[in-house]
Amino acid sequence: MNLAMIQLVDMVHQFMWPFIRVSALLITAPIFGAAALNVRMRVAIGAALTILIFQTVEVPDIDPFTFPAVAKIAHEIAAHEIAVGALMGLTLQVVAAAVVLSGQVVSGGMGLGMANMIDPNLGNVPTLANFLLVIGLLAFLSLGGHLVLISVLVDSYRFIPIGEGLFATNAVSGFITWTSQMFIGAVALVLPVLLGLLMVNVCLGVISKASPSLNVFAVGFPALIPIGLVLVTLCLSFYYSRLEMLWYDGFRYLQSSLFA
Repeated sequence: MNLAMIQLVDMVHQFMWPFIRVSALLITAPIFGAAALNVRMRVAIGAALTILIFQTVEVPDIDPFTFPAVAKIAHEIAAHEIAVGALMGLTLQVVAAAVVLSGQVVSGGMGLGMANMIDPNLGNVPTLANFLLVIGLLAFLSLGGHLVLISVLVDSYRFIPIGEGLFATNAVSGFITWTSQMFIGAVALVLPVLLGLLMVNVCLGVISKASPSLNVFAVGFPALIPIGLVLVTLCLSFYYSRLEMLWYDGFRYLQSSLFA
């Protein structure tokens, strides 16, 4: 094998390892993992990021022309890199899931559970949940979430070198604990709206007891929708402030706890 071919194989070998982790991150992370971002764009972004960082990354010293090397690539290192990249992306995806869940909870309380739309990423979700998700992703970009992801990706090669270190840290157990924020964060985001809808339902219950002949369902069900929309509109500033806090919690966790 001539020198040029050896150098080419070595460059591909050095490029491949970071590219696996970068690709796993882009598939699972908010914005980058959206189905609206087609495969070509995702591959182009992944290749561009890998070109910027691959020369600073230490790669395993494996001869790619031996069968043991191929087996090690398939069963150990590649799986490890996919797990690391996916863990980073899913950490922030928990916040996006909390946003969607908050919209689903409010939609159910308002009686908008049937007003669904098909989302290519989430499937059949309430329209209000999709609206809140758009706000959440715009907040992610405005807070520099994409830059945080890239920064953490670069730092991850120092804390978790290629092919080693993930399961020796508290990353996996810490991530499982972090997923509870999906439920806690969802309630915290829309708590004022839920309390307002609860008060409306209590009032409807009192009216039903005071006037049994009145069809409260026929009156109350249409009333819940405009009241709920008004409450959502009035609480948007509170919602956005809580949303910022939730994203910042995700950024802090990703930067400090995940690779501690």
